[in-house]
Amino acid sequence: MNISALDLNLLLVLHAVLEERSAARAARRLRVTPSAVSNSLARLRAQLGDPLVVRSGRGLVATPRAQQIAPRLRAAFGEIAGAIEGDRAFDPRATSRAFAIACSDVDQICSLPALARAFAAEMPRAVLRVASVDHLEAAGGLAGSEIDAALAPAHPLAPGHHAADLYEQDSVFVVRRGHPCARRPMTREVFNALRHIDIHVALGRGGIGNRAAHDQLAAHGLHRDIAMTVPTFTAAAVAAASTDLVAGMPRRMAESLLRLAPLAIVEPPMPGFSFRIQLVWHDRTHLDEGARCFREIVIAALRDPAPPRRRGFGGARGPEKAASRAPLEREGGKPGRRRTRTST
Repeated sequence: MNISALDLNLLLVLHAVLEERSAARAARRLRVTPSAVSNSLARLRAQLGDPLVVRSGRGLVATPRAQQIAPRLRAAFGEIAGAIEGDRAFDPRATSRAFAIACSDVDQICSLPALARAFAAEMPRAVLRVASVDHLEAAGGLAGSEIDAALAPAHPLAPGHHAADLYEQDSVFVVRRGHPCARRPMTREVFNALRHIDIHVALGRGGIGNRAAHDQLAAHGLHRDIAMTVPTFTAAAVAAASTDLVAGMPRRMAESLLRLAPLAIVEPPMPGFSFRIQLVWHDRTHLDEGARCFREIVIAALRDPAPPRRRGFGGARGPEKAASRAPLEREGGKPGRRRTRTST
């Protein structure tokens, strides 16, 4: 039989009749009249050459042909309903779906432990995929890749993107232990005379944070004489530990790396060298229930509501936990509810 010649609405009527075992109840379920159900059954009987259902007592019973068709109709309409409704009945504790987030090595080292714990607790059977910024860029960004969300410094959003603020992140510079700058405050003149390591996390180019740092430094008459570029903050720290070069990075990353390399933290010769970090996602996943649940887990795990501590500037510091502030959540530019869980 040529299925293109079959009105598939007739199969929907048959499915309802087989489940309800009554033309009247099937009509109420389909929100049509009983006569419409009877007419549809008559047309389908003629096309299939089988009575399909016959009256028995006060109800309808299926013929052998209809009994053979019934489970296939149930499965087919279940698949169709699932495709249309998507994850409206999404169960985070039962799903085995994979969720992907892109971030630099700063968050891979500093944020991933808290995120991994929260993800395992809320979605114990799901898979967490962590991708690099390089991978995100190569895949066409959030609009054209399988990445569900990304961690990035705050920036003007392109159309179709949404963001939720997570925390304020201040930045410092690292030098090798014993570097002259580790023993005295860094001045503008000293900073401009030093040679620097630049971090290009996005396919060999400076990313959003790199451009923001350049603008903040330039506003205070500071410029970097670049001697080396590397793709990660970790590589920058390792290079700084064995040379006289200077590398800028988030304070929490610098404090983590102090335990791994002979480094010293130097405060910038300017106040307020900080960035607001956001979770960013695209319209492609905005209404997906699973992706929304994943975003809530990320926000709850990483958002820090503590107010930032005031710091002086100039001079070297040892490890010190950086406090940060969580601005109000914004999805698609709209204010949302502030969460209270802190990150580690």
